[in-house]
Amino acid sequence: MVSSPLIIIGILVVFSYLFDIVSRKTKFPSVILLMGLGIGLQYPVAYFKLDIPDFTAVLPLLGTIGLILIVLEGSLELDFERKKLKMMRQSLGAALFILLATALGITGIFYYNTGAPFMQCFLNAVPFSVISSAIAIPSVAKLVKSKKEFIMYESSFSDILGILVFNFALVNEVVTWHSVMQLGWQILAITLVSVVLCLLLLYILGKLTHHVKFFLIISIILLIYGIGKKLHLPTLIIVLAFGLLLRNAYLIKLPKFKEYFLYKTLDADLHQLSLLTAESAFLARTFFFLLFGFTMDINSLADPAVWYLGLPVIGVIYFVRVLYLRGVLNRFVPEFYIAPRGLITVLLAFSIPDAQRLTQVSNGVIFLVVLATSLMIVLGTVGQKNIPEAD
Repeated sequence: MVSSPLIIIGILVVFSYLFDIVSRKTKFPSVILLMGLGIGLQYPVAYFKLDIPDFTAVLPLLGTIGLILIVLEGSLELDFERKKLKMMRQSLGAALFILLATALGITGIFYYNTGAPFMQCFLNAVPFSVISSAIAIPSVAKLVKSKKEFIMYESSFSDILGILVFNFALVNEVVTWHSVMQLGWQILAITLVSVVLCLLLLYILGKLTHHVKFFLIISIILLIYGIGKKLHLPTLIIVLAFGLLLRNAYLIKLPKFKEYFLYKTLDADLHQLSLLTAESAFLARTFFFLLFGFTMDINSLADPAVWYLGLPVIGVIYFVRVLYLRGVLNRFVPEFYIAPRGLITVLLAFSIPDAQRLTQVSNGVIFLVVLATSLMIVLGTVGQKNIPEAD
């Protein structure tokens, strides 16, 4: 009996690996193939009347782990250089403006269709306003460096800001100056804590001599994120900051920093941690999107109410995006098309308490938006040249 699940898990991972190869060759998002496989598995399970546990409760945990690993994986690839400060500011500005403007636009749609209180509509709109770095980062692996890094930064910032705004809407039924000031203090506090914890993690990494140390570091990061989530703090900032610090520690010229934090095997450790994080993120992403597809009711797409609500949401997502990217940053292809909703959308949507959830915003609406925005990536990446850029 034990061997059967092991065989199934092995087959699924092999399929995911093949999907990843196909994605790199064709630029077709592998997550869509994974969701499709998950949906397809529903039919043999139903036909053979197999007794399968309810995986819905597992999705948030698996998604959270996947999100942390994917953001860490992406940040470990980002080189911090002075000439990139402008691009980083642009990506942060894009993430913030597009997130808030999209959330307000979708809030208007939900308010018009449900008549629910504004903040309740806003809370339900935020998950649809956040770009999924879990889909965006792997999708741009073969793009030119400037476009790749912009999307990696933007999607990571969008995740962080999205969690921050979501938590703010979750605990504040009314927006007041006091609540806004409290949010500002939280951001300042978490920034200072990020600096301290990142230095501590780097110090611990340098002092560890045990042959098992990278999973310890990842476990500490998971612990920090979990504590932050309990306190409604955006501790994903710490994950992003630690990856950036580890990747770019050599740029810090302070003598005391070099003495206490830089060590001989740092480059080798960075390489090994990058490999371990990438493979762990691959597994987490594989099973999250497989289970997401498996738990989705494909028949919900036949419900006109899903399309009636889902299509305007998709329209707002790309209308706001084209206004900012084209009008402010003079960017368009492929950045306009790469705005997928996915892991973070599902995580935040599932985190809404039942009393505050809009019944009209069904899982079918989430599935439609995730599917449509993932397919849009194909339009943006197909035909893009893999031209290496000079540093």
